[in-house]
Amino acid sequence: MTDTARARKLADRIQVVVAQTLERRIKDPRLGFVTITDTRVTGDLREATVFYTVFGDETEREATAAALESAKGVLRSEVGKQTGVRFTPSLTFVADALPDNARQIDDLLDKVRLSDAAVRTAAAGAQYAGEADPYRSPAAEGDDADEDE
Repeated sequence: MTDTARARKLADRIQVVVAQTLERRIKDPRLGFVTITDTRVTGDLREATVFYTVFGDETEREATAAALESAKGVLRSEVGKQTGVRFTPSLTFVADALPDNARQIDDLLDKVRLSDAAVRTAAAGAQYAGEADPYRSPAAEGDDADEDE
């Protein structure tokens, strides 16, 4: 039986511990400007996935991934000390794709805004193809009947 509330609490604690340890103890020069965005723990509390983002280009992302892999043991021992769980979860670091997805969505929204603006400018000087009021009114139909008589 899994306790999701306990897993959630442990994930939140691991996120804080890893972020603080990266800031205070890890002095690897390959480690760039990294932000721990999310942590997920399996139901049996044996494995933790830590999601992170790195500010910079692709080479800085690769260097940070290598630095996190080399610091995995120190981070896991620190998580074990500060959480006090019987079995310290193994840590897996995954680059978070959320900022890339958000950037792609923003680009798509910009394209849509430009398209809407083009349609709005084209519609500004447009006129109706037929009459201004294309619907028949009952009074106009009555007038036609009087003319036939």
